[in-house]
Amino acid sequence: MRLLRANLRKLIRRPATWVTFLLLVALVGLLYLALIASSQQAENPQAKIAAQLVVTFPGAYANAASLVLGLGGILALTYGAAIAGSEWPWGTLKAAIARGESRSRYTLIGYLGVLVAVVIGFLAAYLLALVGAAIGSAILGVPLDGAGQQSAILTLPELFGRASLALSMEAAIGFAIATVARSQLAGIGVGIGLLVVQNIAGIFLPEVFKWFPFSAASAVIVDTGGGGGGGGGGGGGGPAVALGPDLAVVVVAIWLIGALVIAALWTERAEIAG
Repeated sequence: MRLLRANLRKLIRRPATWVTFLLLVALVGLLYLALIASSQQAENPQAKIAAQLVVTFPGAYANAASLVLGLGGILALTYGAAIAGSEWPWGTLKAAIARGESRSRYTLIGYLGVLVAVVIGFLAAYLLALVGAAIGSAILGVPLDGAGQQSAILTLPELFGRASLALSMEAAIGFAIATVARSQLAGIGVGIGLLVVQNIAGIFLPEVFKWFPFSAASAVIVDTGGGGGGGGGGGGGGPAVALGPDLAVVVVAIWLIGALVIAALWTERAEIAG
């Protein structure tokens, strides 16, 4: 716990933490602002209906989570890469090892700090998205009756858990890549490159790439039919052929564990000179 507390204090002071969080909040706010404005100006009735579905409760609960997951996926990946990559050039890993810390333990607790930051950031952005959905409902004349539906409210913990798991996995992917590369920029660049390649390749081989990390992340939330489901995976739309939500959770968990194992083993075997 001592090491985790120290790590969290360090993350709070990191500009990357606040820049990532504020960027996510800004993107969520702009997205709902654009949604409301486009719905008011749209001449096509189907476009207006589609926009209204996104902010109609109780479906808006899942739609908001999926939209935040879609926007936050790439940010979680880059944040994980930025934090892990900084350990090498800044010498903090070397200093911790010199104090007698276990390499793998230090690496995993470092990721745990990233996980806490990612989950808190998602929760804050999700609450903002719900406020945006409520405001959108009021402006577009959509009743808010469904917001108090008990069955929908009871699903919120599961919804939050699914989205948090997906973002945690994407952060772990960036964390592992940057650990192997020993570089923030390499971790971010390679992570984004993998995302782009997967999205393009998934168009031609959807049955294969639906098992890959970002496609699986996009499928963890059940599509409510309001245009929000399947929006994760770093900001891209879900694949035409997607995993079932429950199977996607299992696949995401496997990718998460695999990324952390690679990061821990690589740190154990790496030469730390200087």
